[in-house]
Amino acid sequence: MRRSVVLVMLLLAACAGVGTQFVAPRLSFVRMRALEASLFEQRLELRLRVQNPNSLSLPIHGIEVDVELAGEHFAHGVAAREFTVPANGEAEFDMLLEANAANALIRLATADRRARAEIEYRLHGQVTARLGLKRRIPFEETGTLPLRELLDRRR
Repeated sequence: MRRSVVLVMLLLAACAGVGTQFVAPRLSFVRMRALEASLFEQRLELRLRVQNPNSLSLPIHGIEVDVELAGEHFAHGVAAREFTVPANGEAEFDMLLEANAANALIRLATADRRARAEIEYRLHGQVTARLGLKRRIPFEETGTLPLRELLDRRR
């Protein structure tokens, strides 16, 4: 009898969790800095912030991201780092990117002077998380950055 009560309580708790609406996390750009650079390839460190608007913690098991600058593909990175974003909280993490900046640099060089003060960026990709059946969560963010911040190596 006692086991039956416990089993029913566990089933009710599980059913209550199934109806919970999951809101995708928001990823945002914090900074980027150059680690190594050659003519054809650059290695960069990208710092991202993950904001979790859900009432449950978010166990992240990997992130894949593409970075566009000035409308041109700039860099790609995959990180298999595991970390947990607390419920209704945020976490920051660093990941490595490989870039070929030629297209973005050509676009900047041909832009007018005012357009070179800021640069448009787009981050898009997917987060891999262990959330029952939902494992891959797409994300996208766009915005502008002062070019000075993007190129600042002192960070």
